[in-house]
Amino acid sequence: MNLLITGGTVFASRYTAEYFSKKGHNVYVLNRGTRPQSKGVTLIQCDRHNLRNILKKYEFDAVLDITAYTKYDVETLINALEKFKNYILISSSAVYPETLPQPFNEKQICGPNLYWGEYGINKLAAENYLLNKVPNAYVLRPPYLYGEMNNLYREAFVFECAENDMPFFLPEDGKLPLQFFHINDLCRFIEIILEKQPEQRIFNVGNPHTISTEQWVKLCYTVLGKCPELTYVNESIPIYEYFPFRNYAYMLDVSKQLAIMSDTKDLSDGLSHSYKWYKNNKDLIRRKNYIEYIRNNLL
Repeated sequence: MNLLITGGTVFASRYTAEYFSKKGHNVYVLNRGTRPQSKGVTLIQCDRHNLRNILKKYEFDAVLDITAYTKYDVETLINALEKFKNYILISSSAVYPETLPQPFNEKQICGPNLYWGEYGINKLAAENYLLNKVPNAYVLRPPYLYGEMNNLYREAFVFECAENDMPFFLPEDGKLPLQFFHINDLCRFIEIILEKQPEQRIFNVGNPHTISTEQWVKLCYTVLGKCPELTYVNESIPIYEYFPFRNYAYMLDVSKQLAIMSDTKDLSDGLSHSYKWYKNNKDLIRRKNYIEYIRNNLL
């Protein structure tokens, strides 16, 4: 297939580009050309908000829009395309209001979420515009993505603490549930959608079970053969100062995903692969000041 992937230089979009390139597809990546490009892909160098007629000469079997955050992002891309058969938008679990019954399912009415704010509102606007313009498009709503090439300071933060033999500081009782989805599973699911063309257009995607923050940290330390010394931080200290996730408990119902892709990567195995990538790419991590805050305020 001829595939257009937006982005293609960091985490989800880069992994997806390399995944489908290795499968033998003709992968075109759309970005500004300011970062190193993956081998085996063709760069279309342009800002997605200023495409002019650059895409008019191409015909794509699928557009994988991984870097759209707003309606305008989707609108400018669709208007610039000449011919395409499939369009898959990577959206977010942030489109579900926190007041809805959980686990969230695809039939629930979406809207503002107190914890995600404008991010979720913009993602929902992008979804709605796409499905109005391209009714046969697909929308995928993942929870927290993880895995190789993840340059966000999430599992990388815990690995760094483990490498430095630091104690780990958890919010409150350490029971906050987190739901993950490995980037390889996301690519596998995209592949299945392109092959099977299911009638359903919106899918929650993710692991079928949540895991507590305490369990997640222990798994990350175990990858390094270590066991963390855990300390629990009371709610008076803002979680964003020392921990990489929001203080928001939610879960997605992924039964529709499991009906067509029954297996997901084991979290321990996925974290092991994450650490192997992290060890060789520490300079790519977008660090935050968690460790500095911990040393100055919690130790």
